[in-house]
Amino acid sequence: MTTETAPRQIGTRALWYVGARECALNDEIVTLSPGHALVRTLYSGVSRGTERLIFEGRVPASEIERMKGPNMAGAFPFPVKYGYCAVGVVEDGPADLIGRSVFALHPHQARFALPPEQLTLLPASLPPRRAVLAANMETALNALWDSSAGPGDRIAVVGAGVVGLLVASLAARLPGADVTIVDIDTSRASVAASLGCRFSSDGAGAEDADIVFHTSASAAGLNRAIALAGFEGAIIELSWHGAGDTPIALGGAFHSRRLRLISSQVGHVSDSRRARWSYGRRMAKALELLDDARLDALITDDIPFTEAPSRLPALFAPGAKGLTAVLSY
Repeated sequence: MTTETAPRQIGTRALWYVGARECALNDEIVTLSPGHALVRTLYSGVSRGTERLIFEGRVPASEIERMKGPNMAGAFPFPVKYGYCAVGVVEDGPADLIGRSVFALHPHQARFALPPEQLTLLPASLPPRRAVLAANMETALNALWDSSAGPGDRIAVVGAGVVGLLVASLAARLPGADVTIVDIDTSRASVAASLGCRFSSDGAGAEDADIVFHTSASAAGLNRAIALAGFEGAIIELSWHGAGDTPIALGGAFHSRRLRLISSQVGHVSDSRRARWSYGRRMAKALELLDDARLDALITDDIPFTEAPSRLPALFAPGAKGLTAVLSY
């Protein structure tokens, strides 16, 4: 346990996005202040969606402030230290935390220091590697709240990426819910089946849905979601499209079917829960919901942290396969 009253300096390394389609590991100094916890990172998850936009320098100027992540360093577009899915073990700091496994919204970095209130303890039964999905599960949980989906609903999820699959996994737990995952990548069918969902490459069998979640970050996917919604159905848009325009087909039956297009974003707790749920309570619940071994299938790439600069460009390349990539420290 730290007994010093003055801050201490500890060396570490961090991943930085230093230019368009270029990243690097930089040496840094961590300041451990009294009362803070020093975390040795075990794993961090790479967001293929958000971090691809950052890697390509596609953060819109209008969204720079809102896109800033907790504990981010640098500035958009470059250089910037980003990431928000870190899992590690507390090495130093408050005695009741030393040796405990924690999740933190922190960039990719070998060691970091945070106040205890920014750390969430992992459930004892949750493997640390799977815990990197916590931020994505938090997004999925918030979206389910935003949708007001309930037992027996016919639900479609367009986009079988990590967030889409996590949304589907939660929706499939609703009693009597009929959940279909829609994606052009037929290799995702087996994952959908393992989560208790049907799979369709073109939306067949998912028509007339009560709720449609869209997570593909593409115009084609969003238009597919609109086409699948039934009369007075809701389309929940979770995708972050980045800079540029996304054409939406609103000239067909969008108005005659009285459809609703609802944005869902994790930065605020859903208004249906906000009066009672703090960010901490929501994160703790997201970690609890990850205690499901089937979700290991959502982690498809393991990359040593030291190899991140050479391997991330392929991970972010157009058409790259895979779901969550984990950096191992």
